[in-house]
Amino acid sequence: MDKKRISPWAWIPTLYFAQGLPYVAVMTISVIMYKRLGISNTDIALYTSWLYLPWVIKPFWSPFVDLFKTKRWWIVAMQLIVGVGFAGIAFTLPLSAFFQLTLAIFWIIGFSSATHDIAADGFYMLALDTHGQSMYVGIRSTFYRCATVFGQGILVIIAGLLEMNTGLEPVQLNVKTSPSYSNEIRMPGDMPVSVSEQQMAENNTFIYWPETVELSTQSVPAETADSVKAAVEEHNMECGFVPRPQTMTPQQKKAETGWWTAHISDPFGNWIRNTFGKKTEAPKDLTHKGALSVMAIRLAKAPEAGETVALNTVFEKGDKSIVLVAGERLSFTSENWDKPAYILFEADPKLAETTQAVFSGLSGNIPLAWSVTFFILAAFFLGITLYHRFILPKPASDHAAAEVTAGTIFKEFFGTFASFFRKKQVWMAIAFMLLYRFPEAQLVKLINPFLLDSKDVGGLGLTTGEVGLVYGTIGILGLTIGGIIGGIVAAKGGLKKWLWPMAWSISLTCITFVYLSIFQPENMAIINLCVFIEQFGYGFGFTAYMLYMIYFSEGEYKTAHYAICTAFMALGMMVPGMFAGWLQEQLGYENFFWWIMICCLATIIVTLFIKVDPNFGKKEEAELKAEGE
Repeated sequence: MDKKRISPWAWIPTLYFAQGLPYVAVMTISVIMYKRLGISNTDIALYTSWLYLPWVIKPFWSPFVDLFKTKRWWIVAMQLIVGVGFAGIAFTLPLSAFFQLTLAIFWIIGFSSATHDIAADGFYMLALDTHGQSMYVGIRSTFYRCATVFGQGILVIIAGLLEMNTGLEPVQLNVKTSPSYSNEIRMPGDMPVSVSEQQMAENNTFIYWPETVELSTQSVPAETADSVKAAVEEHNMECGFVPRPQTMTPQQKKAETGWWTAHISDPFGNWIRNTFGKKTEAPKDLTHKGALSVMAIRLAKAPEAGETVALNTVFEKGDKSIVLVAGERLSFTSENWDKPAYILFEADPKLAETTQAVFSGLSGNIPLAWSVTFFILAAFFLGITLYHRFILPKPASDHAAAEVTAGTIFKEFFGTFASFFRKKQVWMAIAFMLLYRFPEAQLVKLINPFLLDSKDVGGLGLTTGEVGLVYGTIGILGLTIGGIIGGIVAAKGGLKKWLWPMAWSISLTCITFVYLSIFQPENMAIINLCVFIEQFGYGFGFTAYMLYMIYFSEGEYKTAHYAICTAFMALGMMVPGMFAGWLQEQLGYENFFWWIMICCLATIIVTLFIKVDPNFGKKEEAELKAEGE
């Protein structure tokens, strides 16, 4: 098919939309999904940070994309593998070993996506002449951004809606405190009203009593509080609502603990937590605790054999002095559905006035919701593979380098690699590429967990759908606008003029998350504004980073040197992100975000030492747009 007969509008938007989507799925959607499936922040940050690796080492196999087959062939083949990979994730999510299996598949998708990037960018230059490359560079950037919005925004919102609608009707549990309420702790007892035949005939639902939990503001003896909590937990374990924890002997615990954990991470983590972790004020009277009250909840009718209905209860709104201390996650089956499960609430012992809180109980099928989401991704990529199989042009210059041997490729590559390290100020440039985004590399891994985590552990307690709107849509909008404005001003004034404003922009806007962690606002407008400001600052400041990589890559091997720069760029995001989750769990969210502000010094210091030609960037608007995505 001749390329002259095919309009670039027929393939450039779809090609770059398909280029951006796998990266978003691997680096962002995976974080949200694992958080919703109960994986810890430490494991999420550690293992998903390793998924950066394909983009870090991409330059090492890029010569083989030129050596074997055509760019067109690589594009179609990689899109097919990505589509099959997304289907594999959808099929493995319901399995018990889903974490290990999906991580392995994400790795395959990551390597396929990185290879697709190499082929797509090369194909773009082969299929268009210089005029065409300049004309459509803005289009490819726009649709790459659209893929980001679709992945982090629309897909996450779809997953959230599926979570809400694949289970039973959500329940709202009301809890009130008052000095007039008795601090006597009573178990709910039998259900005061029998389940009606109408309820039995209708769709299953949760029945709970009392309708409103009443908590006294008077404290109770610590021994009484501890015994009630133990009784509630034992009841839930005895009835099968909560799994009984496995007990290990000291020898088993020692065997389970690795050398690194026993000698490095645990001692170092304890020191960080004790020295810098957020302190909570101990109550003056250690022999008393806040008043407690128990709510009972059960199903109206039995679920199908083998089906488990999981109820996840979290703080939704109201006074955070009221906390849920037992029964956060309860599992109902055909064997225990008609027994009451217990949820235990406690009031802060310092509370002395009438107040209230609302807790939300969701029973959505989270693995099913995310399986459907990844089936949507798989269907899209299988469809786009067929589309590009027939619509992509076949430029004459797109052919395998049959006359070049593998030995020649390796020799040329290592020569190019050596010339990169002979450049002036190379080590300062590498330091800049590794450390300019040092704060953001840690922050980005914890933004979604922070937005999702409940308020009692320092998060904002947003739903999955709300996170899709706040970070996946509003945040991406701020990032895009910041990048566009950064490109415009840099093209007019040059990189040197705007280097410092951009460095301060990417640093100072992180303070918005310090504000959010301190005040934990419930107003969605404030949350959206803070996320927008931080992402705008990042987008604006990131322009200097991209321009500097272009500037440093100038010379005989510009394309190869730029690929090496992108490897350092990915490495600079991967390594800090690996320990970010562990560090946050030691410090708590508020102190972790203060740590991010301290890390901004790294950005300022490396910016101080790099040298840039004052004229660079002033007349390179087209190139700046080309690298904007």
